[in-house]
Amino acid sequence: MMDEEERLFIPVVLGTTRQGRMSEHCAQVMLERVRARQGVDTELIDLRRVPMRTDDAGESIKDPEFSGQMSRADGLVIVSPEYNHAYAGLHTCLKEYIHKAVGIVGVSAGPWGGSRGIESLLPVMRELGLVNIFWDVNFASVHKVFDERGTLLDEAYRKRADKFLAELVWMARTLRHGRRLIPLE
Repeated sequence: MMDEEERLFIPVVLGTTRQGRMSEHCAQVMLERVRARQGVDTELIDLRRVPMRTDDAGESIKDPEFSGQMSRADGLVIVSPEYNHAYAGLHTCLKEYIHKAVGIVGVSAGPWGGSRGIESLLPVMRELGLVNIFWDVNFASVHKVFDERGTLLDEAYRKRADKFLAELVWMARTLRHGRRLIPLE
């Protein structure tokens, strides 16, 4: 039987490589909040630092380090900015994502906090085999949420992140239990 106190691994994935990205500040807030949770290990995975090959397809384009991180992960926090009503790219792993929890953090310069990008991303998460939780964190008008040093100006975001993470941790534990103990027919 699985030890329920075994530590989870839930990395924060910064899902854009764009220059001048404000979502980096949001990813740091989420990383801080995940680190504050008992029984959870985390790290920031910045897609800017993950080699993305475009000269082949399938298994051969995988970055071994990123693939290993996704295999180890029990769940993911994906920080995804909204660009023109859509989301940034996240690909290359398939089997590593199956039956793992995912929560999405939307970031936008506009008033909707990336919610339109999240709507577009949900079917993609399903196709990748990830199980989306029902809470999101939305950083709206992101340029007003942080000062020029990246310091969070509105403490309400920490509370929203904690509610989001409580659901994500529960789902990650539940799915890990299922992956380990319940065979897929």
